[in-house]
Amino acid sequence: MRASRLLSLLLLLQTRGRMTAAELSRELEVSVRTVYRDVEALSGAGVPVYADRGPAGGYQLLDGYRTRLNGLSAEEASSLFLAGLPGPAAELGLAEVAAAAELKLLAALPPEPRSHASRMRERFLLDVPGWYRDADDVPLLGLVADAVWEGREIRMLYRRWGQAEVARQVRPYGLVLKGGSWYLVAAPAGAEPRTYRVSRILSAEALPVRFAPPEGFDLGRFWQEYSAGFQERLYPAEAVLRVAPGAEEMLRITAGTRATEAALATAGPPGEDGWRVLRLPIESVRHARWLLLRMGASVEVLGPAELRGLIISAVEELSALYGTGAAGEAGAAQPERAPLSS
Repeated sequence: MRASRLLSLLLLLQTRGRMTAAELSRELEVSVRTVYRDVEALSGAGVPVYADRGPAGGYQLLDGYRTRLNGLSAEEASSLFLAGLPGPAAELGLAEVAAAAELKLLAALPPEPRSHASRMRERFLLDVPGWYRDADDVPLLGLVADAVWEGREIRMLYRRWGQAEVARQVRPYGLVLKGGSWYLVAAPAGAEPRTYRVSRILSAEALPVRFAPPEGFDLGRFWQEYSAGFQERLYPAEAVLRVAPGAEEMLRITAGTRATEAALATAGPPGEDGWRVLRLPIESVRHARWLLLRMGASVEVLGPAELRGLIISAVEELSALYGTGAAGEAGAAQPERAPLSS
């Protein structure tokens, strides 16, 4: 355990430069006193780590010192190859670079971790996009990625929801791949960071204006907070339903797992007929109408009244379409159908 922690401390100093004892203790999840002892142990083992005194001080390695990558366990080496995403790497123009890096990593590993890593690559594949949807077309992803990397502002024409087109000049802080779709985290001048779907960028130009992200900005933390807020904004309304026995799984598929689980968590016991009353979070009344009609007679909408009225109207329209007229009368002649080919 301590050997692994010492290696982590060494790699932190190697990758991040000067770090204070307090920063190291937070990263390693140990006390500051433990950091002091670990630094002494590294120094005693011949690692050239030294301390700068004063408010801006901290620990750092002697300039030019690098440790070789020889401390990976078999499991750690294997896990690295789950991070290999050939599709996204190709979209970013890094397919050849990623392949070369993978080969170099394999060559640098000792025999046992190399064997584990090779099996991981052969037997596990991470495919990001979901079923039943086409991948986003992102012809401008390379330009956007270069601007993110170089810290250059972007002037772009962006298509918002509802097809409205707006011009924006933004500072691109980072890119996020979510469910097979690329999102740009960027901030207009004087504004807080927000997200833009890269596939909706119609045109873009990287400007010579350079910038630095705000001090303390963390892309992972921003996305986590944005995602949590997005879920709250996604379901601002609620529908009251009676759900037939055994229809919960269909509701998960129809309305989504998160909304269904939230409804089930607050539901009471089933009635004598086995039906349960649920309060389902919904995006909007009209969107819920479209979703719940897919469940047919497995669900009854109790409220709100507007949603129940929309469902009743839809059922009446379907009844008029299928239940009356010559084509719907019992015994009416039906159009001939071509035989199914084998």
